[in-house]
Amino acid sequence: MPIARIFPPSPSNPKFRQNSMKVYRWIRLPSGPNLTYTKEENNLFKRFEHVYGIDLGTSNTVIYQRGKGIVLDEPSVVAMNQNSGELLAVGKEAEAMIGRAPAHVELTYPLRHGVIANFDMTSRMLQQFIRRVQGRRSLLRGAQVYISVPCGITSVQKRAVEETVVHKGARKAVTVEEPLAAALGAGLPIEEPAGYLVLDIGGGTCQVAVLSLGGIVASHTVPRAGMSIDRDIMEYVKRQYNLEIGERTAEHIKKTIGTANRTAEPKKLDIRGRDVLQGLPRSITLTSTEIYPVVEEFLGMLVDAIRATLERCPPELAGDVVEHGIMLCGGGALLEGLDARIQAETGVPVHRADQPLACTALGTGMMLSSGESRRRKTWSANTEGGLQVAEAVRAEE
Repeated sequence: MPIARIFPPSPSNPKFRQNSMKVYRWIRLPSGPNLTYTKEENNLFKRFEHVYGIDLGTSNTVIYQRGKGIVLDEPSVVAMNQNSGELLAVGKEAEAMIGRAPAHVELTYPLRHGVIANFDMTSRMLQQFIRRVQGRRSLLRGAQVYISVPCGITSVQKRAVEETVVHKGARKAVTVEEPLAAALGAGLPIEEPAGYLVLDIGGGTCQVAVLSLGGIVASHTVPRAGMSIDRDIMEYVKRQYNLEIGERTAEHIKKTIGTANRTAEPKKLDIRGRDVLQGLPRSITLTSTEIYPVVEEFLGMLVDAIRATLERCPPELAGDVVEHGIMLCGGGALLEGLDARIQAETGVPVHRADQPLACTALGTGMMLSSGESRRRKTWSANTEGGLQVAEAVRAEE
């Protein structure tokens, strides 16, 4: 149960005594998914609880904490001892083991295409991440957590995400659709009666959404993203050079010489791997020119998704998108030449967010931020793929 520390009364309180020592009163507050609270208990929770915004992504997990900003950004990967069931490492420590671990160590990404594929692994990974942030054992006990999820997922999948944090003691878990959070984090005024298009390129999925009046008017999800490009690069190198490389090497190739610009100046990169025929280490030199066709197929899918989304929009909103442009978010937005390529293919101006990797977590944090003298908006999904409704609630003083 969470413990709240009540500080001494203020001097305006008649019971306050100037010469008194500081006195603290500790009370225990109930928590759990099926409990209701009095107004006084809710006020105490709001005053003392930890509030998190979590971008639980396929490749990376980013955590926002109220009052502190982004406090964690680590890979969503888990290392497990298959013999004992012991959790060996998560995040960056587990990622460093990829391709180097013995046979009894299993390295897995517990999320697939933005949704939970392994409930237990995700729960334990999230527990370790929160422990790193908190530095103590209370973890999510009594906390309020907002978690971003892909748009269009089923209610069962949303429930699995919520139960992951409630299982660890969170008082409240709320799912927020990623395009809405990403748009807020990118600084778009999506509550206005105007159309804005967001292209969020993550590790497991790419999401295209047209937003207006704080809701999603039309959206399209591409079940391929950054990690798919990595796998395509691995297959290309194996097929072309009879050389096996790991996921981290493929990602390094993508980030270093991957490009969406077919006329870009060629770049070279030396890589090492294992020869398929001889089983011995071997080095080769790759160029951006030969990697471009691997990226090309993915780019075509993005452009098709943008067109399909715009076709489902009312003409007025489509006109707004042409005026305001397309906002790129997510790690995939960092691919060289992507903004110029999409603009050339669609004829719509394209902008890259200032912090594309942190957009979703920052936007989630903006949804749950408090203490401002204004009204804030809390977005929630009505139906899968349908129009989203924005419910305005008054900000805490």
